[in-house]
Amino acid sequence: MKKINTLRATVVAAVLATGSAAWATNGMLMEGYGPQALSMGGAAAAYDNGTAGMMNNPATLQLGANGTRADIALGVLGPNVSAMGQKSDGTSYVMPAVGWVKKNDQFTWGVGMFGQGGMGTEFGPNAGMMANMRSELGVGRVIFPLAYRVNPQLSVGVSLDYSWASMDMQMTTNRVNLNAMMDSANPGSSAALGTSGTPGPMGNPSYGRLDFSNSNDFSGAAKSTGWTGKFGAVLEATPDLTLGFSHQLKTNLADMTTSATGATFTIYDSSFGVIGATMSGKLTIHDFQMPAVTTIGGAYKASPALTLVADIKNIGWSSVMKKFLMTFNAGQPLQFAMDQNWKDQTVVSLGGAYRVNESTVLRGGYSHASNPVPDAYVHPLFPAIVKSHLTAGIGHKFNDQVSMDVAVSHAPKVSVTSGQGAPISHSQTNYQLMLSYRY
Repeated sequence: MKKINTLRATVVAAVLATGSAAWATNGMLMEGYGPQALSMGGAAAAYDNGTAGMMNNPATLQLGANGTRADIALGVLGPNVSAMGQKSDGTSYVMPAVGWVKKNDQFTWGVGMFGQGGMGTEFGPNAGMMANMRSELGVGRVIFPLAYRVNPQLSVGVSLDYSWASMDMQMTTNRVNLNAMMDSANPGSSAALGTSGTPGPMGNPSYGRLDFSNSNDFSGAAKSTGWTGKFGAVLEATPDLTLGFSHQLKTNLADMTTSATGATFTIYDSSFGVIGATMSGKLTIHDFQMPAVTTIGGAYKASPALTLVADIKNIGWSSVMKKFLMTFNAGQPLQFAMDQNWKDQTVVSLGGAYRVNESTVLRGGYSHASNPVPDAYVHPLFPAIVKSHLTAGIGHKFNDQVSMDVAVSHAPKVSVTSGQGAPISHSQTNYQLMLSYRY
């Protein structure tokens, strides 16, 4: 019984930790899931990449050796963000993942937990106009994959994914931006704030602050859950060439909500004196979803020691990131919207693996993505503007049962100027470590 309780506690802790905020660099998605994929530029559609295959392409699970495999991974994400001359204090995020699969000649099935992505920044009390502002979004999945070998050349795979999202946000904005957010959500609603020199029903503020945040490292104040899935195929076209395809469905998350009093809205005069009283209420984020992703790729065995891989992904941001719509309800609903108008993103990933000997593999790669966020709509709290990644890694097999993979990814700095004239820059260095056990 003690062992069962310990295992249960470990699984619960892993679920909670995987739901914590994750900094991602292809928009809100990670550039690579699992250290093998990460170290080769994120390419993973057409070769055995361990249990991370359930996140990348479930059909690749049928490319591994028969038997049972368990992986436990830890990612350390290191964003470096500056906005309006102020550096974000959010510089290190830990993101674990676990996976377990059982395979025979015809079927592979299993379960895993992965952080899918997210974004966020954190500016402290000395950050000038950005003082005491933060955002933290995390999206994770529990995945139930099944792969099937149709014939000696073709394998297919599907997964059912339980998805969840959580978010914190603390944002202070001036009257002009506050009016724009209210009118974007509901044209004319900013009249409640009055006009310059003419108070409205809510007074005549110079600034407004929306705050829904908690101190939990693993879950934000606003939460939602839902189901989604993916499907894929791999074709072993020749002994040296494998082709892969996968499609990840758009999530079907419910609206993210806080508790009945989990959010506050405060309006201030020009000297930041509170006008009236701070209102407490429920905050709802409407129809926040993660996008559909379609991937095609290949793996080519150039020699007994060298394997080359390449993927092309299309990420459908335009269908899920048009507008970030929120309702604050403290008896009288107020709606706010942040226009996003993200563009679909194309990601090209290239990589290679060189087997030094029977125990050690060296890996390297590069990826390039278009920036999905138009400059006019980029926001200091959501600067998902990174484009390129340089990646490297190593894998080492200690014996027939135990192996380890390590990867590092660096995204060079990208700088833009927002539609409000705010200079924003973002670079990032990420690490992943995975231990694998086969039995």
